[in-house]
Amino acid sequence: MQLIHDRAEGYFFIRAARADRVVVIDRELNASFLIAPDRVVENWPVSDSAAIDNESMQALLDLEPEVVILGTGEHQRFPPAPALMPLLGRHVGVEVMDNAAAARTYNLLAGEGRRVVAGFILTPRKA
Repeated sequence: MQLIHDRAEGYFFIRAARADRVVVIDRELNASFLIAPDRVVENWPVSDSAAIDNESMQALLDLEPEVVILGTGEHQRFPPAPALMPLLGRHVGVEVMDNAAAARTYNLLAGEGRRVVAGFILTPRKA
């Protein structure tokens, strides 16, 4: 499901973030997703940073980012270097961090009016 935000004065913001879930405004998401100031794309098919490939990066690029933030769960885990090439080839900055830091950074940049896109990898908690 794709949500589109039409309010000119606002943007999608993250209220809370953990390794297994993120709250966007008042909606709790439990599967990996992409977020831009004007759009949330649910069910991004990435289960861990090692699974990021050209197709998953293209989904980020389709949102026309100026900078990309990758939230990789509970810990910072870099994707394979070749997976970053589509972003770097288009001169799009990319930062990799844990989900909590990614949420704070996304909110800050979106609040400044920057065209930031974040990809959050959410992993279910083990019982």
